[in-house]
Parts: sequence; structure tokens; C-alpha cells
Amino acid sequence: MLLSVEHVTMYRYDRPVRGVVQSHRLTPSKFDGQQTLDWSVTMTGGTLGSAFRDGAGDWVQGWTVAGPVDEIEVRVSGRVLTTDLAGVLRGHKELVPPQAYLRDTEATEADAALLELAQIVLTAESPLSGCHNLCDAISDAIVYRPGSTKPRTTAAQALAQGEGVCQDHAQALISAARAGGIPARYVSGYLQSGQDGMDHEAAHAWGELYIAGIGWIGFDPANRCCPDDRYIRIGSGLDAQDAAPIRGISRGSGSEILSVTVAVQTQEQ
Repeated sequence: MLLSVEHVTMYRYDRPVRGVVQSHRLTPSKFDGQQTLDWSVTMTGGTLGSAFRDGAGDWVQGWTVAGPVDEIEVRVSGRVLTTDLAGVLRGHKELVPPQAYLRDTEATEADAALLELAQIVLTAESPLSGCHNLCDAISDAIVYRPGSTKPRTTAAQALAQGEGVCQDHAQALISAARAGGIPARYVSGYLQSGQDGMDHEAAHAWGELYIAGIGWIGFDPANRCCPDDRYIRIGSGLDAQDAAPIRGISRGSGSEILSVTVAVQTQEQ
């Protein structure tokens, strides 16, 4: 499938800030399931800094903006040719061993309810079937409801209130999987919406679980499926904050207002 992406992140400040430094993880991953045809990331008034591919295989690019500035736009646009690999991350080069993703963070620390869900993996006939069953269980336990949680909501909190967004589904999945001894990580990316008549978030997130003999496999509890050719993978991390597409700081006392628009559409090949 040929997908086009237009992703705009706008920062506005109620008083000019002296400068901004950001780190972007906004470039599509390199693996057999997707081929980037063209891609650009621009930042108004920004100066490109150093760039590198980290140990997880993600492309990281630094930017700086000299102030005073009261508005900054980060614009991402491009086209990616995708292939359905049934969620398997085949051909992706990385150096971090899977066991590193057994480590919990504050956002993914398992409580009693998540430990109970981990039993789905521990008692399954096989690790693969256990991961599929866990994905379905998270889908059942957390109803998708936009605005019901906050960026800092933990997996345990989202599970307790029984509703959340894709970030909460992904963090609950990786929390329970780790508790069951399965290396798991958070993935950020895009999802083409509307083709199946269901509501999706174009800027999306899901989990990847590592199964020996197969490798990393994506699971999306928010849509009760494995990522297919509607998905574009961007980057990964231990949790939502660690995998954030944009991270940065501003120098100044102005308050920040953030707005984001994302459009992912299919194109004729």
C-alpha cells in the first residue's frame, strides 16, 4: 500500500522564548515491511544538528531554534510503500538485545491487576498464542475513549479506570507482557484510517513483543490486530515518553500551547 503522511506540530508561546532545542524521532523505520519513497522533516527557523541511528535502529535528528520566537512549526511529509508482514518486524537492524526490554518504567510498572493479566501469557500453549490472547484481553479491559486519560497516565491507572487511548493500550500490553517474561516495547507511528470503517488515530501507538524463534511482533490492542500495511512504524522505546517522536526543551518563562494535525492517506501506486 502506498501511504502519504502530512503531520504538523505547532508550538505557540504566550511570550517569546529565548530558544528551543529538540530531538526528533520522525523518520520511518528501515525494515522489510516498509520502503520510504520520499520524506522530509522541517522546523521553522530551525538549524539541523547531529543525527544518528540509535541502538534500537531508530533515526534521531537534533534541531535548535534561536530566539526570541513565539511560534514554531514542525512539519513532516512523505510517502511510504508498505507491505503486510502480519506484524513481524523482519529485516530491522538493531543492536539492543531483547532482554533490555524486560525493564519496567514508572509508566509500565505492573500492579496486581496487570500481574493477573500476565498469567494469560504464562499459562498459554505457546508464547505466540499467549501474546495474541493478551492483546485481546487488553482490548476488552480498556475501552477506547479519547480524552479519558492524560500523557502521564500509567498502565495500571488506565487499566483500573477501564478506558483510555492507544498509548494506554500499548503501555498496558507491554507491562503485562514483561510481567509474563516477554520482552516488550512501545512503538510510535502512523495509521491510515477509514478504510475499514472504524475510527483510528492517525498518529498511533502499539506494542512489540519478542518471541524467540520469530523475533519482534507488533500487537495493537486499540484495534485488536497486528500491524499490517495500513501502519507506518517510526520508533520505539520502553514507554510512551521514551518513544516520543518529539522531545525537547525551551528557554524562557512563556507558557506553551501545542496543537497537532495528522493526515495519513492512500495513494495510487
